[in-house]
Amino acid sequence: MKSELGVDPHRKHVSLIWRNALFNISLCVCVFSLQIGLMTVTLFPIRLFIAAFMMLLAWPFAFIGSVGRSETAVEPQCLWRKLVDVVLRTIMRVMWFAGGFHWISIKGRQALPAEAPILTLGPHSSYFDAIPVTMTMASIVMKAESKDIPVWGTLIKYIRPVFVSRSDQDSRRKTVEEIKRRARSGGDWPQIMIFPEGTCTNRTCLITFKPGAFIPAVPVQPVVIRYPNKLGFMDDHTGGVSHSQMSYSSTSEKQGYNQNQMSLLYVRTDSDECVALQVPVTDYSYEDCQLAMAEGQIRLPVDTCLLEFAKLVRSLGLKRVNSEKLLQDYGKRARKLQGQRLSLEDFSQFLELPVSDELRHMFALFDENEDHSMDVREFVIAFSVVCRPAKTLDTIRLAFQMFEAEEDGAITENELMCILRTALGVGELKVSRLFRAIDEEDSGKISFESFREFVDQHPDFAEQYLYSDNAGFGSSSPSHAANGFCADFSPSEQKKLD
Repeated sequence: MKSELGVDPHRKHVSLIWRNALFNISLCVCVFSLQIGLMTVTLFPIRLFIAAFMMLLAWPFAFIGSVGRSETAVEPQCLWRKLVDVVLRTIMRVMWFAGGFHWISIKGRQALPAEAPILTLGPHSSYFDAIPVTMTMASIVMKAESKDIPVWGTLIKYIRPVFVSRSDQDSRRKTVEEIKRRARSGGDWPQIMIFPEGTCTNRTCLITFKPGAFIPAVPVQPVVIRYPNKLGFMDDHTGGVSHSQMSYSSTSEKQGYNQNQMSLLYVRTDSDECVALQVPVTDYSYEDCQLAMAEGQIRLPVDTCLLEFAKLVRSLGLKRVNSEKLLQDYGKRARKLQGQRLSLEDFSQFLELPVSDELRHMFALFDENEDHSMDVREFVIAFSVVCRPAKTLDTIRLAFQMFEAEEDGAITENELMCILRTALGVGELKVSRLFRAIDEEDSGKISFESFREFVDQHPDFAEQYLYSDNAGFGSSSPSHAANGFCADFSPSEQKKLD
């Protein structure tokens, strides 16, 4: 029914509701903006001054506490050093309070160094995860350059971290040995606090832990850090008051572990934190995210199978320190086979590995015809992408060397399709338009030199000739992933906890 003027009363009522809603939203935005502006010129400078003052106040105490202390040996902490420790913890707590962390609640009991020499924290999401470090004064693993930073370097040296030197080629081995030495000291050294994920995430899931915390094969206590704010940690922190929460797991094994038992501890620690956080755990790791976001001449599509391949490479122990040398050896041997298809047993002999479930799974990735055979050249290309994801041209050069004909050093369109399809980790790929653009003489073949020259002239060739011709080539950046961390995290790949 319409009114005398021909206007629907219901539509008029809905329009009025929408106008009121928009007015309320605009009013809230204006009030929030005024609040932020007012806090920026009033409260923020005060907070910043107090936090900076607390940092400077902590420096002389940290300096005094570090005087005369050996970096390689540990001695019983005397009374005055214990007093300095208490003062520093208090100063750091005031600093966090000034930064907006008014409440920091702790659940559970922190194990003694003799009970659990290593604490594993997760999830790691921001620089504010340093709160547990300042509250416990536990040692951490840091780059050696950090100790030379004015003021901050003195505070870092006080907690006696394990330093990693980028200039030392043997630094990784030395770091592992130092962690072992401290962890097996029977509680003499302070506990070592490690973020086993190895990177920051958005806390929607736990990614696969790095093995560093578990190599010493000593008891490990999982610690969960949460920011239970309704609007999210960073949003609520800018508004003023934040709440941080630490939960110590009661799981802390009292015996050592051999190499076979380490994987059990690894899974148990991961699961403890997932139960406490009520989030899923994924099999993918920091290296997988690096692979998905590598900035080479071509980027990986969202549905690439190379993330699964990279996981199998790690499981089989193929990615080693000398991966480059191993890759060149694989390339030479694959070229000699000249496209001969291998069986599972032949593939096992090629890699010099026993047949296992992981090897069968990897073999199946390249058995596209489902005839129980594979072209090992495709494995070498995928392995090259995983080992050096940002060096696209090096991978393409190696692929050309394996596929090119001896008489002219060139490849056909089908061979280019096979190379790029494998490098991208997809099942189907159209390259006809790209091939014709490179093959200006219409000879039906192209060389690596002509391919490289074309890439130099068209640095965005992938956007023009690959992504536009093939559906499903979305970005692999975290902003396009469902959980905001890494691509290809489908629900079937996540381990949901009951």
